[in-house]
Amino acid sequence: MFGLPLLQSSGHVRTGTAQWLAEAVATFGLLLVILGHRRGQDAPWMVAAWIGAAYWFTASTSFANPAITIARSLSDTFAGIRPVDVGAFIAAQLVGALLALCVARSLFALEPVSTGTLTQSDSQDDASSPLRT
Repeated sequence: MFGLPLLQSSGHVRTGTAQWLAEAVATFGLLLVILGHRRGQDAPWMVAAWIGAAYWFTASTSFANPAITIARSLSDTFAGIRPVDVGAFIAAQLVGALLALCVARSLFALEPVSTGTLTQSDSQDDASSPLRT
């Protein structure tokens, strides 16, 4: 690792339907984990578990992020990707991300965020409110 040049152009071929589908699945799952976790302290281990599993169990080794995809095109190692294959990988990631957002909307119903202000009807319903007029 330390004997390699700082920047390289990867020659590792990553193309084809199986690679693109695997990359869409890896990105889809990563975004569902991020959007679906319930407690903030669970996010780090859940993301790490997903990335680890997706690395070992998808054909693409789970880049799941356009920035990582571009960076890995600059490393001529097993983890690399040929620069010519980067565009299709990023397109697959975008497809996976869009699908994840659509599914997350139906799976994880978000509760409306309270603004902390009371309306006239709210203050009449809550007799103990200090803002009651």
